[in-house]
Amino acid sequence: MNTLLWGVLPYVAVALLIAGTFWRFKYDKFGWTTRSSQVYESKLLNIASPMFHYGLLFVLVGHLMGLFIPESWTDKVGMDEHLYHQMSLYGGTAAGVLAVLGIALLLYRRRTNTPVFKATTANDKVMYLVLLAAIVMGMWAKLTNSSPSHGYDYRLTIAPWARSLFTLQPDVDKMVGVPLTYQIHAVIGLLLFALIPFTRLVHMFSAPVQYLFRPYVVYRSRDETQLGSRKERPGWERTKS
Repeated sequence: MNTLLWGVLPYVAVALLIAGTFWRFKYDKFGWTTRSSQVYESKLLNIASPMFHYGLLFVLVGHLMGLFIPESWTDKVGMDEHLYHQMSLYGGTAAGVLAVLGIALLLYRRRTNTPVFKATTANDKVMYLVLLAAIVMGMWAKLTNSSPSHGYDYRLTIAPWARSLFTLQPDVDKMVGVPLTYQIHAVIGLLLFALIPFTRLVHMFSAPVQYLFRPYVVYRSRDETQLGSRKERPGWERTKS
């Protein structure tokens, strides 16, 4: 079971993430969108959406730092385990709460606004469920295995396992003995990775790169001196060919 969960499942999730994203881009370009419902309601969306996105961004940054920056590196810059634990406990919890509140408001908006609710698909419901479960389970794992002074140091177990996946030699033994709540959080996270290409979350891979290289849009003021004394005519006018 350990080999299946920690040595096989991660690669299955990554394979689905890559293959699904390629398939979606090639065969469903028109579906590659957030399917924004802002046209139906914008007041609550303008509050909930930034809360969710900023909260999720901080959560992702915390995970990248905790999983892929070795403890020896943070020790060299003067961040010992106690300081890191304080940042992870309070900063991570605050980011998680912000993301959960954002999701809660988005769900409330979808349920109470009829046009938005009708535009909600079964796919959206699964996405919200898995995303919310991943965040809540991560917070639960942290809080139930921590105190203000110390906590479970996942940088000695989960982090080395995560980094070993990139060498194609997964160290599944590192996950043996990890608290169950952390293991459940990891499994839900892998499931979320696998679902990304098939939900509206795929828009996270979109970036307006072409905007950086497009020509400038030239705006010219209206030169009244070249218009002459002719009065403007309503409607369309024929242009010279």
